[in-house]
Amino acid sequence: MAVLLASLAPVFIILFYIYFRDKYEKEPLRMLAKALLAGVLIILPVIFVERWLSSASPFSGKVGAAAWHAFVVAGSTEEVFKYLALYLLIWKSPSFNEKFDGIVYAVFVSLGFAAVENVMYVMDGGLQTAAIRALTAVPAHAIFGVSMGYYLGIAHMYEELRKQYLLRAIAIPVLLHGIYDFFLMAEIGWLLILFIPYVVWLYVMGIKKMKVLSDASVFKPEES
Repeated sequence: MAVLLASLAPVFIILFYIYFRDKYEKEPLRMLAKALLAGVLIILPVIFVERWLSSASPFSGKVGAAAWHAFVVAGSTEEVFKYLALYLLIWKSPSFNEKFDGIVYAVFVSLGFAAVENVMYVMDGGLQTAAIRALTAVPAHAIFGVSMGYYLGIAHMYEELRKQYLLRAIAIPVLLHGIYDFFLMAEIGWLLILFIPYVVWLYVMGIKKMKVLSDASVFKPEES
């Protein structure tokens, strides 16, 4: 029970933080529950697709194989399914009426997925794994969600930016996720040294994006 609680605690801490950062109009709890459940449910197709892509790797070298797994198997598969779940759930919903809402729902979808993934890893690795992932993998999933929701929220509110921002809403999280995994999977010393600064940068970038959309006076349509 202690291991299970340790694996889920960082997920719910971040969820509460994101919920209370939505300072203008809180999202309906029913919709947030659906977003969280959607993230949980996509674990099944993600596992299936990742297994298939892993067996189809065109690379035999360590670096090439790491890049394939980081950017294609894990990064692309997980973020594409999150994106599809998010888009289908909220794009036409009347609850999606502010830019920041994109971040809220995207983080809930991302952390629904991260909750299941974290339980699987922590049950196998124990409390030490829980402590490490509480500071790295779980917040990283949340930040990938922040990035996705940031661009989706802008695309929803500004029709003139829609095409490019819908593309960024999937491309940027895939890139961020892929880089995160590649640092770990390549098993190259200097990349491992850069991993912690990269995680810190993700934290800073995520907080900045939340601040931009939570302050209506900060973002202007012509900005990228």
